This record gives sequence, structure tokens and C-alpha cells, in this order.
Amino acid sequence: MSLVSAMILATVLAAGPADSPSIPITLADSTGAVAGPRSAPVALTMVSSRRLDQDTVPRRRARAVTYSDGYAKRVAVHKALSWAMLPLFAASYVSGNQLLDKGSDAPDWAETVHPIAATGSAVLCGANAVTGTWNLWEGRKDPNGRTRRVLHSVLFLAASGGFAYAGSIADDAEENGAIRERHRNVAIASMSASTASWLIMLIGN
Repeated sequence: MSLVSAMILATVLAAGPADSPSIPITLADSTGAVAGPRSAPVALTMVSSRRLDQDTVPRRRARAVTYSDGYAKRVAVHKALSWAMLPLFAASYVSGNQLLDKGSDAPDWAETVHPIAATGSAVLCGANAVTGTWNLWEGRKDPNGRTRRVLHSVLFLAASGGFAYAGSIADDAEENGAIRERHRNVAIASMSASTASWLIMLIGN
């Protein structure tokens, strides 16, 4: 730096106010090059606020499930037979207890009513097993109430199997006390499971 340049710089610094902001001054050397630091350009990155899941996760559309006319008819038959179930169970239970407790001394009405009520219960369970299973398959793609329908079907099919077994040992139960006890216990368990299955659908609807 020349002496003249240094004197000019000192004069400018002395003349400025004390509280004024400092002003960077760049002096050129004898070659004309500018001395001092140079600033690199700064790149700004814009961040999008859009949620990624709005662009990457597709929305699922609800599927429409169409039922046939036969489905509605089977439901009507199924419900009507279900309402007839409780009276048959009651008649079968009361008459069966008379036969079990009194044996050959049981009243004639018990000997007449019990096989009729038991046979009616078997027919009812068979018909409802067919209509219920058929409708369960047709509505397999409907998510509404699926858990309730499956639980209802499992309990009812288990009860139907119990009734079938109780009927298969009915003849031996007339001659053997232990088999009679088993016949009654299996029948009561099947009635309980069937009634619970019926209540699941009744309350759910």
C-alpha cells in the first residue's frame, strides 16, 4: 500500500462517527486485483410440506356385496325354525328328565313327548345347519358382522354334532344308567350351545 493511500484511509476512519456501522473497504493493489474475502453463493432448498402418505398410500374403496334372492328366503326359514327351537328343547328336557328319574314308572306323556321332541330338534338343527352354512358361504366376502356370523355358525354346528351323538346312544340309554347320564349331559350341553348361538344373532341384529 502506498503512503498516500494509507493517509486517505486514516482520514476516512477518523472522520466517521463512533457508533456508525463499519463499512468494509476493499483496496486494490498495484496490479488492480481486489484484496479481501470473497463470498460463495448460498443455495436454498425448499422443503415441501405435503404429507408423503397422501401421494404414496392409495385409498381403499368399499366393496359392494350383492346377495341373491335365495339368501333372503333362507334367512327367513332359518329365523322361523330358530324360534321353534326353544319350545322343542324345553319339551325334550322335561320329558327326558321324567324318563331318567323314574325309568319304567315314568308317565306315558313323557314316553310319547320325548322322542317326538328329540326328533323335531334333530330335524330343526339339520335344516338350520343347511340354510345357515349356505348363507355363511354366500356372505363370506361381507365384512359387516363377519365375526358374529362365524361364531354363531361354529356354536350351532357343534350343537348339531352333539344332538347327533345323543341320538345315536338313545337306544342304549334305555338299558344302561351310565349311558342315560351321558345322553342327558350331551343333550343339555348341545341345547346350551345352540341357545347361545341363537342369542348371538338375536342380540346382534
